[in-house]
Amino acid sequence: MATFRKVADKWKAEVCVNGLRKSKSLPSKMAARSWASEMEFQLSVPPVPASSTHTLAHVFTRYADEVSQLKKGARWEVIRLAGFGRDPIAQVRLIDLQREDVEAFILRRSKTVLSSSVNRELSLISHCLTQARRWRLMEHNPFNDLKRPKNPPHRDRRILDNEINAILTALKYSNEYPIIQQQQRVAVAFLLAIESAMRAGEICSLVARNIDIEKRTVYLPDTKNGLPRYVPLSTEAVRLLCKLQPWALDEPVFNMPSGTLSTLFKKGVGRAGIEGLTFHDTRHEAITRLAKKLDVLDLARMVGHRDIKQLMTYYNKSAAELAGQLD
Repeated sequence: MATFRKVADKWKAEVCVNGLRKSKSLPSKMAARSWASEMEFQLSVPPVPASSTHTLAHVFTRYADEVSQLKKGARWEVIRLAGFGRDPIAQVRLIDLQREDVEAFILRRSKTVLSSSVNRELSLISHCLTQARRWRLMEHNPFNDLKRPKNPPHRDRRILDNEINAILTALKYSNEYPIIQQQQRVAVAFLLAIESAMRAGEICSLVARNIDIEKRTVYLPDTKNGLPRYVPLSTEAVRLLCKLQPWALDEPVFNMPSGTLSTLFKKGVGRAGIEGLTFHDTRHEAITRLAKKLDVLDLARMVGHRDIKQLMTYYNKSAAELAGQLD
């Protein structure tokens, strides 16, 4: 039997079936009734015994086939799940899987990768186990009371002017010469990223029909957070894009996948003798520079952050720079 009562501006539904009680607050009475009906059905269905034969390896494989394939980052997630399948934790039966098994996984992985990478892997495994419970393969949650590794501090790598010049030289780029080689396109992408704060994948996905030179904007129909956005372009950003003309209407302007861009950039950085720099560091540099020109809401909109707190991860102005603004 379900009961409903209004609490402030929401409706609270309460359900009791066979001594099991559930409650939830929803924005409307109709939504509350719908939830209560579904919950009454779920609580009235006899529980399915957990599998006594399936291992975590089975879950990794099924998750890759049925869930990962629906995601934007399917390729890399499938590769990561295959890697999990080679870890000893994959051979543990689901009914036997305990927090201690996950802790042992953390200890093994912490010897080879950063704690931030371990936490990303734990998040994926947790999602797999949530899906396993939906598949009625297990009932308990081994992640209960799990203590995760502490993430390292956010990167605050800035890109110095002399480093920019060294990288451009290593990539054989010059303002005076046309863009012929692929590594020169990488140099243009590098400079464009610093001007616009676009990610490598966003730059590589640019097509001519989504570039409006007159309005100085580019349209990104598919971004990391799943939402499209328009990116305003500086005069320098427009000049850089125009160096790549002529454009094929529906072909990528940079004519390379983001993986190739990152690989060639890494090689250029190595030839330039620079350490500890990745292409994604251009986003830190760009956001820090753009913060001088745009207010915080405009900046968040430009770079695609739905929460302005995310900007603090990328805003890395040094104490010396801040001191220079003080009188």
